Amino acid sequence: MESVQAIKQRFGIIGNDPKLNRAIEKAIQVAPTDISVLVTGESGVGKESIPKIIHQLSHRKHGKYIAVNCGAIPEGTIDSELFGHEKGAFTGATQTRSGYFEVADGGTIFLDEVGELPLTTQVRLLRVLENGEFLKVGSSKVQKTDVRIVAATNLEMFEAIKKEKFREDLYYRLSTVEIHLPPLRDRHSDIHLLFRKFASDFALKYKMPTIKLADDGVNMLQKYRWNGNIRQLRNVAEQLSVLEQTRIVNAETLRSYLPNSGKNLPAIVERKTNDGDFSNEREILYKVLFDMKSDLNDLKKLTLELMNSGNTNEVRESHDELIQKIYGEETAHSEFKAPSGEMEVIPIPEHTHHQIENSSQEDKYHFAEEIQEEETLSLQDKELELIKKSLERHNGKRKLAAQELGISERTLYRKIKQYDL
Repeated sequence: MESVQAIKQRFGIIGNDPKLNRAIEKAIQVAPTDISVLVTGESGVGKESIPKIIHQLSHRKHGKYIAVNCGAIPEGTIDSELFGHEKGAFTGATQTRSGYFEVADGGTIFLDEVGELPLTTQVRLLRVLENGEFLKVGSSKVQKTDVRIVAATNLEMFEAIKKEKFREDLYYRLSTVEIHLPPLRDRHSDIHLLFRKFASDFALKYKMPTIKLADDGVNMLQKYRWNGNIRQLRNVAEQLSVLEQTRIVNAETLRSYLPNSGKNLPAIVERKTNDGDFSNEREILYKVLFDMKSDLNDLKKLTLELMNSGNTNEVRESHDELIQKIYGEETAHSEFKAPSGEMEVIPIPEHTHHQIENSSQEDKYHFAEEIQEEETLSLQDKELELIKKSLERHNGKRKLAAQELGISERTLYRKIKQYDL
C-alpha cells in the first residue's frame, strides 16, 4: 500500500493538513474494494482527485474511468447519457447509443454533483447500485454492468433529503464510505504552499519571473475566507502573475484582487415566520397582499357603517374590536376623531342622508357591493407596482430592491423580464 506522501506526489496534491491527509488515507484504504464512495466538500476543494486515487489503486485500474458532471447535462437527456437509448426512443434518436454505464463496464464512473440528478434518474441509479441492472431508454431488455461508482457533491445531503430533492435510500447506498475534504479556510498552513505552487506554474507558463508575497500579503492570504477554495486561489495567483509589474506583492495590492477582503462575510441566517413556512418568495408576497386587502375591506365596512348610521358612538360600540385592529387600542378607547392634519372629514350632504335612509336594504347591499367591486385589488398589478416603486427608490439597483422586497435577486430579475420593465 502506497503512503499518503507518495500518493500526494503522484497526483499533484499539495498540503499537510491533518484533515486532508485523513481523506487521502480513507481513499487508499477503500480503493481495493468495490464499495461505493461519496466525496463531500465545498465547490473548488479538489473533490475530483479522490475518485482518481481510488480508481488507480483498485483492481479496475486497467478498465475505463469516466467522469460525469451531472449538473451540466440537461434533465431531458441525462438518462440517455448514463444508460443509453434505443433507435427511435425519442425525437432525434436516429441510432442506438451506449450509455456511460455500458461503456465503463469493468471500470469506474465518477458522478460529480450527484445531488443535481433528477428524481427519476435517481431511481435508475439505485437499481444499478443494488443489482448492477439497467434499462436503456426505449428498451425493455434488462442489461447488466459491473462498475464502481464514486460520487461527489457540494450539497448538504440531509437538507436535500428533507426537501425531497434527493432519495434517502440512494444516499445511504452511495455513502457506504463518505470522504470529506475540508475547505481551504480550514487549511491555514496549506494556503501559502498552494499559492507558491500556482505562482511557480504560471511563471513557467507565461515565461516571466515568479510572483511572491510580502509578509503582510501572506498574512492576508491566510486570513481570507476563500469561498471559492483552491479554484479561487489559483485564479488570484494567475491574475497577479499576469497583471502585476512588481513581482513582490504586498497586502494593499493583494486586497484589490480579493472580493470583500476588508470585512467578514455575513452569516447566513434562516428566516422563520410565525405564519408558517413558505416555499418561495411569491407566496410571501401574496400573503402580504391578502393581508392588505383584508385590512382595506375592514376599513370600507367601517366607513359604510358610518355613512349609514351617522352615529359614531353607536358604530364604535358595535365595532370596537375592528377599530382596535385598524387604529390601535389607544384610539379605540378614546374619542373617535380623525387625526389632525392627516384626514379631512367631508360632511355628507343632507339629501344623500335621506337617500340612504329611504333606500331599501337591498339597495344598500348593492351600493356596498359596487364600492367593493370598484376597489378590488389585482395581485399582479400590486406586485408590479411594488417592484416599480422599489426599483425607482434604489435607482434601478436590483440587489437593493430585492432585499427591500424580501425576494432573491434572481426572482426579481425574472419578474422584471415577466413584466417587461
